[in-house]
Amino acid sequence: MELTGLITLALAAALAWPRAEVPQQRIVLLPSADGSPSAVVVKGADGERLLNTPYAGLEVMPAGTTQAVTLTEAEVRARYAQVLEAQPPRPTHFLLYFVSGSDSQLTPESAQTLAGLQTYLQSRPAPEVTVMGHTDRTGSVAINDALSLKRAQSVRELIRQAGISVDNMPVFGLGSREPISGAQESLNRRVEIHVR
Repeated sequence: MELTGLITLALAAALAWPRAEVPQQRIVLLPSADGSPSAVVVKGADGERLLNTPYAGLEVMPAGTTQAVTLTEAEVRARYAQVLEAQPPRPTHFLLYFVSGSDSQLTPESAQTLAGLQTYLQSRPAPEVTVMGHTDRTGSVAINDALSLKRAQSVRELIRQAGISVDNMPVFGLGSREPISGAQESLNRRVEIHVR
């Protein structure tokens, strides 16, 4: 048999040999940062599959079918270390409480929280911050709307004084529309700071 005939025969045999399907995608459920339960539903050609256990996963095959895989935390960290390190910090929020009727005087506990907020924001390269002011339910709608906005602006100014850019930091005054306590009005005199 000639050399070209042998090569052709070897090539035909290699093409006819069954090949293992290689997954096109892998989906792995990571645990929630706070430990609360989480889940995701994955739709494939073979129907819907629920992942509700940390580190449970699915491999999506070329035909769109799915195969279950379970990885350990160590395997996920080893395999996806660069991806996990590239994730931005998870969103967080801070609450600052005000003395009754004041648009700028924080409670002593909130003064400490403010220092922690400023330190946290300085550690973030480009945080997205939203500041929302609230009041208790003792004043009129107009007075509470104005007071809540002044509180939010006051907190934004305190953040600016710590050397943090506030150029793209929106502030909102929500008045008494979103109370968090019906029994303890002091908890409603607050500013919420959401950081992403």
